[in-house]
Amino acid sequence: MSDVRHVLVLPDRDAAEEAAEALGERFGIDEEPRLVRDALAGEDDAEDAQWLVVRDEAGRLDPAELDAFAGEWDGWREEP
Repeated sequence: MSDVRHVLVLPDRDAAEEAAEALGERFGIDEEPRLVRDALAGEDDAEDAQWLVVRDEAGRLDPAELDAFAGEWDGWREEP
């Protein structure tokens, strides 16, 4: 099976940390998601976004469910 990585973009570090904790509970992810901070291109206020990288070795996570999940924190799933 292929190793899929999903990138969830969240508005701030607190949201990213909460989402990382909830991911394991909701989706049964064993490996802790990796937090990455990066400025969003084109943002006037130069706010940093938090990117949560979720590794999906089994390819069993539904992209639509992850997008809805990120939306609970006013975020979204980035298309590769």
